[in-house]
Amino acid sequence: MSGVFQALSSSVRRKILAYLSEASLTAGEIAERFDISKPALSKHLSILLSAGVIIAEKKGQYVHYSLDKENLFASMNDFLVDFCPEGKPLKLESAEIAKEQNDNNPIDKSSKK
Repeated sequence: MSGVFQALSSSVRRKILAYLSEASLTAGEIAERFDISKPALSKHLSILLSAGVIIAEKKGQYVHYSLDKENLFASMNDFLVDFCPEGKPLKLESAEIAKEQNDNNPIDKSSKK
């Protein structure tokens, strides 16, 4: 549990969680939204992964990160972001990214029912 609190103690990591609340993003896509070095971003992602609040999935040559909806703390954070003046706009941006990803996905959406 202390790993979760360590993960949530950083404002950068909380912002990453807000971005991942609706969309799956690569490290490069996450890095575009922050003014930090790639090694620093990698460390933040590693801490979030170790805490179990995000998951990483290899798709082709990229690793896609997303919120682990099965994790209680991740789900609570996802809920609380709606009330955070800093996090809510990031979650809304994440929803827009997810919509774009779904619109650009060539897989037949009728097969997902």
